[in-house]
Amino acid sequence: MNTVEYTVIIEPAGDGTFSVYVPDLPGCVSTGATREDAIDSIREAIQGHIQTLRELGDPVPPPRSQSQTVAA
Repeated sequence: MNTVEYTVIIEPAGDGTFSVYVPDLPGCVSTGATREDAIDSIREAIQGHIQTLRELGDPVPPPRSQSQTVAA
């Protein structure tokens, strides 16, 4: 099986936890007590999300999003 890498967006929450989502997989979101926990959690969520799409016969969106930090 080929490894596919999706861009994830990590956002700190006011309570010190982290939320993370995948722009290319709508509805694929997760959280974690730490940044590392959130990344581990979204990895599992991505795998489950893709598996569900395949089981339903829906297409799996390819990774397309990119990120860039921009100074303002």
